This record gives sequence, structure tokens and C-alpha cells, in this order.
Amino acid sequence: MKKAFQILAIALVILVPVILTAQPMPYDPAIGGGAGAAPVGGAPIGGGLLIMLSLAFGYGARKIYEIRKKVLD
Repeated sequence: MKKAFQILAIALVILVPVILTAQPMPYDPAIGGGAGAAPVGGAPIGGGLLIMLSLAFGYGARKIYEIRKKVLD
């Protein structure tokens, strides 16, 4: 059961970004893409970066708290 769950989790991590693409493909002529079109990209990453750093800080703080608690007991 654990092995099946791991395989399902890996498949979801690989397939979800492919299925849930938010941006149209850059070469789609229906939206004006192709040769001579403006370059695709330039999405801001500031908000996601801030969230990721705050979660990493929280995780590290919790680990330090748990280690200190274990040492003092």
C-alpha cells in the first residue's frame, strides 16, 4: 500500500504541472504567437519566493525548537 501511494504521489507531481498549464503555448497562431511575436515570460516570482522563504524559516525554527526541547529534557 505504501509503495502504491509513493508511485501515485510521484505521478501526480509529474503530471499536474503538465495538465494545469496556465499560460498558452507561445507558438499558438490563434493568439498571435509565432515568428515576430513578443517574447513570452517575465512573470513575477516575488510573492512565491516570499512564501517559500517564510515556510522554510518556520520549518527551521520548529526543528531548532524540537532539538532544544529534546536536549533540555
